[in-house]
Amino acid sequence: MKTQLKLALAAAAMTALLAGCATGGGGYYGGQQQPYPNNQYPQGQNPPPQQQGGMNRTQKGALIGALAGVAAGLLSGDDATERRQRALIGAGVGGLAGGAIGNYQDRQERALRERMSGTGVDVVRQGDNITLNMPSNITFAFNSANLEPQFYSVLDNVASTLTEYNQTIVEVAGHTDSIGTDAVNQRLSEQRAASVGNYLMSKGLVRDRFILTGAGKTRPIASNDTEQGRAQNRRVEITLVPVRS
Repeated sequence: MKTQLKLALAAAAMTALLAGCATGGGGYYGGQQQPYPNNQYPQGQNPPPQQQGGMNRTQKGALIGALAGVAAGLLSGDDATERRQRALIGAGVGGLAGGAIGNYQDRQERALRERMSGTGVDVVRQGDNITLNMPSNITFAFNSANLEPQFYSVLDNVASTLTEYNQTIVEVAGHTDSIGTDAVNQRLSEQRAASVGNYLMSKGLVRDRFILTGAGKTRPIASNDTEQGRAQNRRVEITLVPVRS
């Protein structure tokens, strides 16, 4: 499927780039020819620690940022999206076609940008899809799937927009940082997605519109080497996909 292919390519690209960045070898420092043979620096002069043994934090962060756009998008895959589309069309929700799709999403994007202004939620447009990136400082406490009280008003505005623009499928995806085991992070990401999705559905939104999924720690958008980076990776993303006729 298209989504899985993109992820596979992104993973391959990251693996190749990481391998390339890690092979500095003796005689090179920071990508330049080493001025001292065999890395023998004069007494008291040593290469900075972050340059030894591969990439430093800045290089890792730049690499993750460069590849985040490749890996971004729906986690659930084309099959799940198509099943939701068929269910909604069967339930009488009209599909969109041609230029109407872009126009519809343009209007929804403008509405979301207005309603998310000042909340800390990023609104990102990728083709015909719209993604809301909701960071941990407004969504959940550390290691918790309970919604923070200040997050309710944000989700209320999201729900009102989704009620107005009902010709979209809603994927809610949870993400974590790298602290903890794979199993714990996967479970936590799924629980956070469920908390957000269930809250939105409690506002009267049709359940068939929703796909709830978790990525655990597999999709960082920043380096996990710093607390700031880990905070960015602890997030919930809501992606809105138009129902096509």
